[in-house]
Amino acid sequence: MTNSRPRPISPHLQIYKPQLTAVLSSLHRVSGLFLSAAAVGLAGWVITLALGESVFAIVQQFLSSGYGTGLIALGLFGFFYHLANGLRHLCWDRGYGYDIKNVYRSGWIVVACSITAGIVAILIAL
Repeated sequence: MTNSRPRPISPHLQIYKPQLTAVLSSLHRVSGLFLSAAAVGLAGWVITLALGESVFAIVQQFLSSGYGTGLIALGLFGFFYHLANGLRHLCWDRGYGYDIKNVYRSGWIVVACSITAGIVAILIAL
């Protein structure tokens, strides 16, 4: 029996079940990129102060809208996730928590801490 499509040389990503460690690693990189963009956005927001009151009012109106609030909330979660995961990496740099049980435990702690800190920050901002 001939196959019309040749078999793949290596397994495709759809075969693998996403592991916590891989997901957290990807999220750490994405949150770092998002924080870089947020830093540029924050600088742009400060620059609008120099451009005049009308420009600043337009930016403030966007930031207080649903999209702006969601963007700020996403940025807060990204900040706290990146912070917590960075602390986790600092512990690894010191040689702590390399066994698989502690890797998964610290990963779930990072997720819980970032969600909790993000919710607390949003509640304080309200």
